[in-house]
Parts: sequence; structure tokens; C-alpha cells
Amino acid sequence: MGLMDFIKGELIEIIEWTDDSRDTLSFRWPDDDKNIKNGAQLIVRESQTVQFVYLGQFGDTFGPGKHTLTTDNIPVLTKLQGWKYGFGSPFKADVYYLNTRLFTGNKWGTSNPVMMRDPDFGIVRARAFGTYDFHITDPKLFLKEVAGSDQHFRLDEFADTMRSRIVSLFSEALAQAKIPVLDVAARYQEVGNALLPLINPVTTAKYGLEMTSFILENVSLPPEVEQAIDKRSSMAAVGNLNDYVKFQMAQGMGSGQGGGAGGFASEMAVGMAMAQQMMQQQGGVLGSQATPPAAPPPVPTQGATPPPIPAAAPAAAELMSPADAAKVLGVSEADVLQTLEAGDLKGKKIGTTWRITKAAIDQFLQS
Repeated sequence: MGLMDFIKGELIEIIEWTDDSRDTLSFRWPDDDKNIKNGAQLIVRESQTVQFVYLGQFGDTFGPGKHTLTTDNIPVLTKLQGWKYGFGSPFKADVYYLNTRLFTGNKWGTSNPVMMRDPDFGIVRARAFGTYDFHITDPKLFLKEVAGSDQHFRLDEFADTMRSRIVSLFSEALAQAKIPVLDVAARYQEVGNALLPLINPVTTAKYGLEMTSFILENVSLPPEVEQAIDKRSSMAAVGNLNDYVKFQMAQGMGSGQGGGAGGFASEMAVGMAMAQQMMQQQGGVLGSQATPPAAPPPVPTQGATPPPIPAAAPAAAELMSPADAAKVLGVSEADVLQTLEAGDLKGKKIGTTWRITKAAIDQFLQS
């Protein structure tokens, strides 16, 4: 081997990289400690970007195409190298290939519950997970903040590096959007689209990458909150509680079954409510219909002694509630209830409701 062949073997004439791994984000081209010759060919394929780094400083950036490395198209390297009159000698530099294609279906999720303030439930703890698609937009910033000097930075390393950062951005964006938890759980796609404009400015400015889609697949709440939501839904489905209880009682009577303890309680509740309404009507349950109308007196025959006029029937005892009795006695309703419980004032307790006759009040006043 001649001297020229040896020198030629120590110089790099063509720089290119083909990626068939489908999971590589950045790749430092192996120079095998060789120098790049003046006029070397740099080949950059579609969905690739090449970034030169010289002594730890970013040099020139090249997009897709075939580039001849001369003074004209590497002005940054020329300045960094200090070539005043152009370079004619080989040089060394790190060459990074970055994959700018769209990486889809990347998973994200909260390892711990995220605390958030909700207008319906107050402060709740929520877990969420989903997927996102992204691509690199700023090679220099991505190398500086994410990949670093890694020779072969892969997608799995990126997922480990970015998972906590994505979750932090999601939490901040969700807090800014002020979306209720129930709306988040009901409209995943809309919420993801709404959060994307809040997340992208941060990822682009901090990490040099842009998300094209951010998808929520599930948002879960603690079991006690989910139970509260179920109870609220059940109450909304029942509607009017009184009508529901009456309907349940009618169903039980129609089928001839009491419906167990729940059915018995429902029947008692409806019965007590009906009794209270009837007792509040003037004249009691029977009212004016309690005594049948008296038969008209017989027409006396001529010369006969007219029959004696019957004595008037005693009026039905007037029933009063504790509030009515309080008005009669000029005291508070609480005082009346206390006197009833003590037994000083006689009354009848039906369920939770007291009823007092006027005679009982008269007797209490005379005692």
C-alpha cells in the first residue's frame, strides 16, 4: 500500500446513513477517528436532518439532498475552525443524523394520581393514559435537551425520558383548560384536541419537537368518587321521590307482595304521608260524612203529640297540630313538643307527627 492509498484511507469521502430500525430518533455517524476531506459528499435522505457538532458547539444543519462539503456551504464550521481563506485540509466533526418522520402511537400515562380542582367535586385525584404522535422540528434543541451526546438514541429511551415531562404538561394544560372531570370522561377526543394547542408551544420551545395528535384513552377517578357519581345518576333516574315511592307501593300491592323490608318501609312512608294529609283536613278523616244525615221528623197527625226534638250530637273533637296548639297557648312549637314528650299535655303521635284535641288543651290549662 502506497502513501497516497494510506492517506486516502484515513479520509472520509462519503457520509450517509440508512435507517431500517424504525425506532431511531438520532444517530451519531461513526467516523472511526477519521477526518472529513475537503469536498466530501454528504447524503441526507427524506425524513432526515444532519447536524454537525464541532468541539461541543453546533455547526451547520443540512436537510434532504446531496451536499458537497466546501467552504461555501459550511460557513458555521468555517468560522468555528478559524479558516480565514477557506479550508483545504481535512477536519474532524461529529455528524448527527436525526429522524424527522412522524412517530405514532407513543403511550403516556400517569404513574401517580394527578390532583386537580373540579367545579362539581372539588379537589379530586385523577389518573389518565393515552397515546400521542410527534416529530422533531428543531434538531439543535432536541439534541441539547433530549438526546444529548447519545450515539444511538432510540424511541424506548425517549419514552422513559419524556413520560414524566408529558404527564407534567398534561396536568398543567388540564388545569389551564378548566375542563370538568365528567366532561373529560365523556369527550376524550375533544379534550385531547383542546389540550394540544396548550401542550405544543411548550414541547416546541423546550424540547424541539411537535405533537401532531394527543389522545386521551381513559380518565379514571378514585372508587369513592365513582360511587358518588353512580349515586347521583341513580337519584336523577328516580326523579320525584314521592311519586317513586307511591309507584313502588302500588307495584307491591298489585303483585300481592310486600317487597320485603324495603317494600314495607315504602308502604309505611306512603301510609304515614296519607294519614297526615287526611288528619290535617278540618273535621278529621270522616268530616261531615262521619254522621249520616238525620231523617226528617215525621209529620204529626192531627191531635197527636209532637215527638221530642232530639238533642244535638256533640261536635267532633277538633284536632290540632303542635304549631296550632302553640298559637292557642301562646308559646313556641318546641315548648309544645317538649310538653307532649313529657306527658303533661295529652296527644296522639302518628308516626313522627303529633295530633292534639281541643279538650286535651282545655284539660292541660285547667290542671
